[in-house]
Amino acid sequence: MKRKFKFTFLISLLISFTFAYAENNISLIEAAKKNGISLYWDSLSESGLLEKNGHQVSFRKGQEVLIMDSLFIKLTDAPELKDNQIYVSQDFMDISNNLFNKKDDFTFKVGAVLIDAGHGGKDPGALKTYKINGKDTTIREKDINLKVAKMLYERMKTAYPDKQIILTRSTDVFLSLSERTDIANNVKVKENEAILFISIHVNSSLNRTSSGYEVWYLSPGYRRTVLDKSSVDTDEKNLFPILNSMLEEEYTTESIMIAKFIMDGLAGQIGKDSIARGIRAEEWFVVKNSNMPAVLIELGFVSNEKEALLLNDDKYLKKATLGIYNGLSAFITHFERSQGFTSIR
Repeated sequence: MKRKFKFTFLISLLISFTFAYAENNISLIEAAKKNGISLYWDSLSESGLLEKNGHQVSFRKGQEVLIMDSLFIKLTDAPELKDNQIYVSQDFMDISNNLFNKKDDFTFKVGAVLIDAGHGGKDPGALKTYKINGKDTTIREKDINLKVAKMLYERMKTAYPDKQIILTRSTDVFLSLSERTDIANNVKVKENEAILFISIHVNSSLNRTSSGYEVWYLSPGYRRTVLDKSSVDTDEKNLFPILNSMLEEEYTTESIMIAKFIMDGLAGQIGKDSIARGIRAEEWFVVKNSNMPAVLIELGFVSNEKEALLLNDDKYLKKATLGIYNGLSAFITHFERSQGFTSIR
């Protein structure tokens, strides 16, 4: 999503005065229950989200910034933790409730889906040669990736004619990792639209018994710049690290949810033909350099003969593609129904 933040500030003297005398005496858990607000809290990052009526407020312990609907910010009293409870001020609640009671036609949606077929051209990726029908056949990762990417592209284009569905490559050509992320980062969408990045790969291992599919997302420990500095007012550049960090955590949360939906989709289609290895975190280049929610899918192991033969079978790849599609479709439905809101786990 292209976040363009709009700022509402008091003069610095008034801000200092307000923060000096405000009192955090409201239990956020109790206030949320009373007002029908959904509260999501991540104890590791000490940040949270409030959601009601399709609107959301992002906040963090000890910081005086609220991000409203991922589009603009307001300053208020910094939330506190007391006896493992979140406490906020009346001003914090008034600002939040004003947003939740706001009536408008502004809706969030997924505007573009980038489908990246890993490797290609001079870079075959993982490969292995097996006897198939008495003939030596080399199974190449780049070919499998492209087949699945193109099948997924066709399904997505048919299901979502109003969205940009983009392939990083549609033929057997070589693209560097930086070229792939440049394609993703240069996609133009509206302010209220999100971009999703899906990279498709096949695995290999020295252990020939290794098998199964998995979905990777960017490790939360890796810090990156995902917010355009030009979206922050010149006079308030000191807020940039806070805003960037909060947006980055939102991308991580969304990536985890995409990974979960895709894993569920694959399990529903593949069944017992292969095993689910789970959702994992890593600093893959195409994931860590894409400024959007992003996942990398490993469909199986070409180093495992049984699984390699499955990956060489178009019928199996169609099932895997349908699983990925079902997962993406479920995430898009969730994202758009909740107005761009995803819960912290």
